[in-house]
Amino acid sequence: MLTWMIFTPLIGAALILLLPKKAEAAIKWVALAATVPPLIMAFQLYGSFDRTTAEMQLVQRVPWIPSFNIEYYVGIDGISITMVLLTALLSTICIVASWNIDKAVKAYFPLFLLLDTAMMGVFCSLDFFLFFVFWEVMLLPMYFLIGIWGGPRREYAAIKFFLYTMVGSVLMLVAMLALYFYNDPHTFDLVELARRAPTYSANFQRFAWIALFIGFAIKIPAFPFHTWLPDAHVEAPTAISVILAGVLLKMGTYGILRINYAILPLGTLEFAYYFLVVLGVINIIYGALCAMAQTDYKKLIAYSSISHMGYVMFGMATFTQQGLDGAVLQMFNHGTVTAMLFLLVGVIYDRAHHREINGFGGLASIMPFYTGWTALAFFAAMGLPGLSAFISEVLVLLGGWQHYPALTVVAAAAVVLTAGYMLWTMQRIYLGEPNEKYLDLPDINMREVGMLVPLAIIVIILGVYPKPVLSLIDVSLTHLNDVVLSAGQGPVASASDVLSVR
Repeated sequence: MLTWMIFTPLIGAALILLLPKKAEAAIKWVALAATVPPLIMAFQLYGSFDRTTAEMQLVQRVPWIPSFNIEYYVGIDGISITMVLLTALLSTICIVASWNIDKAVKAYFPLFLLLDTAMMGVFCSLDFFLFFVFWEVMLLPMYFLIGIWGGPRREYAAIKFFLYTMVGSVLMLVAMLALYFYNDPHTFDLVELARRAPTYSANFQRFAWIALFIGFAIKIPAFPFHTWLPDAHVEAPTAISVILAGVLLKMGTYGILRINYAILPLGTLEFAYYFLVVLGVINIIYGALCAMAQTDYKKLIAYSSISHMGYVMFGMATFTQQGLDGAVLQMFNHGTVTAMLFLLVGVIYDRAHHREINGFGGLASIMPFYTGWTALAFFAAMGLPGLSAFISEVLVLLGGWQHYPALTVVAAAAVVLTAGYMLWTMQRIYLGEPNEKYLDLPDINMREVGMLVPLAIIVIILGVYPKPVLSLIDVSLTHLNDVVLSAGQGPVASASDVLSVR
């Protein structure tokens, strides 16, 4: 099933290349058809997933390059299944969001489907070499999707994105080869590398952890590696902004959990306590303050993503069940909420052809249904009780309070900043007297509502009843937390045993 989920979009891309250039409608329908089967399989996967074990499921393992012990090795556990589900959902929605693309259609949709395959491959790979291949393949379509179909400064944004990510990839490659040659027999098997973690020296773990962390932190993006993100978001077309914020940013935190935490637990204990938790709080506050200063609607949402991903980093560094559960739940919730926000920005940009916050005013009386959808997305982003982000952020703060009470107070205070820039944006764009230039703007249409409905349903359900996701991730995260904590001093009862010594 996982192989079909990974490569069905690639089959669709190949079919599109066989179609004539002028058959734009057929190209779009084939692209949509190529993303629907992975979505259907994702629903089947959710129903059949064994929530009682931390073992890898749906494993497929085939020799690929036997002379170097490289395998096509895929599987999922509770950490990766949420990202697989999110990728399948957002990929389908983004094809619908791309329906108004009219420039080089035959190139756009195959590139998007190639990106879909690469993203799904990253979350399913259990061989480090395979993981790295999918990670690198993802750069190519993203570079062109921003650089060709983006805004006025698209080339600058695409090159900046590519260079930043390539720097991280070089460091990942060095760490990957170090792990490969450190072990005898040599292997890229992530499960086997994690099993051998007790044999790695402390200095080796420090070196490998930092190299991998920088590579993943660029993707999150963590301060101070964040500067590529606002440019990429502002210039990218709407669907690519959704994928960028909804899926690609999560690859950074997913990589830290899958590789840094599982394979380098001693390095994790040392650097997460002193380093990751502080960076998380900086992200939260800095991203919120930067968002408050923006006049570009899309750039504001981009900086809000930096702030919300700080909660993920903070929760990961708590070494508590609540914190880790909250971090992974926040990865999923942020993916759905920020997707709604970028889709809604795209709706108004398609009509007004600009995103200047101060250039609007009074849209609530002109586009009431659109304003209602925006209000729901804004309240979700603010972490309003009853909506999904509230649950994940509260879990992160509960976990953080046990070991970092002062930093938890600072992180919790950022909720006020988030409410400030969101409500101020709502006031300037949607309330007050309507701008006469936009009195004839059409309200949101059925295609645009269809993109938002599944995301809104998820946001509301998980805000009231988060168990559908928590039941998927809980066992795997408990196991991962135990692995990290036990690496410090042998068996330990709780995170406080390790952190009090530190």
